[in-house]
Amino acid sequence: MAAKAVNAIDRSGIGGDEEIVDRFKSGDERALRWMYDRYGAAVLHLAYATVGNRYDAEDVVQATFVAAWQSRERYEPDLGSPIAWLLGIARRKAIDTLRLKSRQDRVAATLRQLDSGVDDAEAGADTVVDRLVIADELSTLEPAQRCVLELSFFDDLTHVQIAARTGMPLGTVKSHLRRGLARLRSRWEVDRAASGS
Repeated sequence: MAAKAVNAIDRSGIGGDEEIVDRFKSGDERALRWMYDRYGAAVLHLAYATVGNRYDAEDVVQATFVAAWQSRERYEPDLGSPIAWLLGIARRKAIDTLRLKSRQDRVAATLRQLDSGVDDAEAGADTVVDRLVIADELSTLEPAQRCVLELSFFDDLTHVQIAARTGMPLGTVKSHLRRGLARLRSRWEVDRAASGS
């Protein structure tokens, strides 16, 4: 339905770029759809080139258009074209995704060490503390979050595989993983700061 309305804008001759941007800024959802149809592929291309996989790239595209919609009133066409503005947002969202994945990878490596059976006598004091902190924090997570983290790190399953195994929607799996890792990271950073590391 919205696509037909957007096409009507384009066919009527009143839908030039400037008018579309004005409509977008004023909250016209048809203009948002038009911008997505016109620039979504470019945003996806940048996201994929940055994050390296389709699932995360699609998340970046969604986050980009949500952020653009939420900040549409602050967009200044005189400072850059809509595509430049959207690609700027996409670049920041992609970098945020890479940073999050990097933190997740560090936590995952520590979680895997917990499950690797390495004798604590062989591990350094910091490693033992990290293991204990993570094991303790895992035990405080709600069962669904803990399950998602364990399937991701101990069984090395992808988000899609976890969703299939648990029956949870993919978005819920990603949310549980993100929130669980945030809690683990926060606890880890607090304990590291307290120990003076």
